[in-house]
Amino acid sequence: MNTAVREVNAAIMLTNPVLVESLVVFSIVLCVHSVIWNQLSWCTIALAIQAFYVQHKWDRLLKSGGAVFQFRPSANSGILPACMVMPLIGMAVKERCQDSGNVFFERFSLVVTATGMALALFLSLIALGITRPVPTNTCFISGIASSAVLYTIKQILTVSEVVEVLEVLLIFVYLSLILLYLLPRCFTPGEALIIVGGISFVINQLIKRSLNASEAKGDPVNYFLLVAVVGSLLLGIFFSLLFCFMESETWVSSLFFHMMTAVLGLGIILPWLALLIHRHPIMWLLDFMLHSQTRIYLLGYWVFLAALASVIVLHQNSKRSSMSKKHQASTLVRKYFHLIVVATYVPGLIYDRQLLHVASVGCLVVFMLLEYVRYFRIRPTGQLLRQLLTLFLDERDSGPLILTHIYLLLGVSLPIWLFPGPCTPKGTLPGAGALVPYAGVLAVGVGDTVASVFGSTLGEIRWPGTKKTVEGTATSIFAQIIAVALLLIFDGTVNLNTSYSWIVGSITLVSLLEAYTSQIDNLMLPLYLFVLLMI
Repeated sequence: MNTAVREVNAAIMLTNPVLVESLVVFSIVLCVHSVIWNQLSWCTIALAIQAFYVQHKWDRLLKSGGAVFQFRPSANSGILPACMVMPLIGMAVKERCQDSGNVFFERFSLVVTATGMALALFLSLIALGITRPVPTNTCFISGIASSAVLYTIKQILTVSEVVEVLEVLLIFVYLSLILLYLLPRCFTPGEALIIVGGISFVINQLIKRSLNASEAKGDPVNYFLLVAVVGSLLLGIFFSLLFCFMESETWVSSLFFHMMTAVLGLGIILPWLALLIHRHPIMWLLDFMLHSQTRIYLLGYWVFLAALASVIVLHQNSKRSSMSKKHQASTLVRKYFHLIVVATYVPGLIYDRQLLHVASVGCLVVFMLLEYVRYFRIRPTGQLLRQLLTLFLDERDSGPLILTHIYLLLGVSLPIWLFPGPCTPKGTLPGAGALVPYAGVLAVGVGDTVASVFGSTLGEIRWPGTKKTVEGTATSIFAQIIAVALLLIFDGTVNLNTSYSWIVGSITLVSLLEAYTSQIDNLMLPLYLFVLLMI
């Protein structure tokens, strides 16, 4: 009888995608701590256990409509996978910086880890505070995890570092209130934790460095990222609040939008960047892009690919007849853009990573500005963009913003932006670490694309409780392994030594996560593969 009950429980677990997703995340956490074990390891495991329990409470709140804000429907809360991202990134980068003897970035990585834990605990407290009746067991587990995290933070961080963590937490609270109010149904709680938490950390870093601008040192490329992200976000918040009080679709409002964008860009954002890099930003950017013949060739090649992507959008819209306005682009058509991204990023990673870093930041700014124009229907192109992009919507674009293309860009760019350059004197990491900048290309550009195409066309055996297929996951793993083999041939900086089994295991775990997660895979998968390859 007991055996039959256990078999039934096991079958129920395998058909519940949330439980399997949690199992995969726990496996990744244990893999990381099989390599890295320090004071923070127990805290991370305790945080994962409490996040698992809190995720169940968040899921109940979303189903009952008890959450304060409107989150993205047709997805679970995603608390567990989201809570682990920032702490694991911090721990992985800390290990690499410790090996290289870079004390400054080792301490910085500790702050990243502690900040991720603090944000995760805060999100857990929100769920427990609004759940009725009060979940006693979950509160007890959260209390133990919180005590462990707070005690460890007190032991390993200095007073100034603790203040920095609290500053990020304060920014996160206010920014969450603003973005979740202005953008209903755009995020799950887990996605909001990663996105708003990351932006809050960037804002705090920019404020700190701006206050010490006279002593500012470092690569101008990194300052360009900070100022571009924060400046684009401030533009969006400013116009969202402004157009609450005036109609955005008129020619007068559109003219005002263009004028204010120019004024804020030229009058605030560019001087802000100039303050940090001690040069005129436009002159620096021109010198940077024209530094070598290779960069000019790469820029011309990327302009060609951007034109090709535009042609695909126009061609697909021309095929849509007036009788089929509800027609949506197929999975195969949407994956064309993934292939274009692979064709864009691989040459940049091989020949000039700094140029790719700057170009990806510029592309993010352009995407955000175009989305503002589309969302507010700014004339003369706002309504046209709305019509063109509607064809490529999927079920994840349930809010007022279309974010899937921005998530795709972030997914392939984040491993490049997060790469700990100062901790790699030779410009690359040994073993599997050499593939870290390629994490987004492998997970999203190759793995997710192949899984979707083969799964939707040839897949017959579905993973229990999901729409994903076993054939899609298997071909995804196989395709990523082939991609790694090709990188060994074409990129001379990649030297994997004896880490092949770890790479195959990492790719397999991330591919299983892709099969079971309901979160934005373009964002989640590259970050987990980044962590696994980094260690």
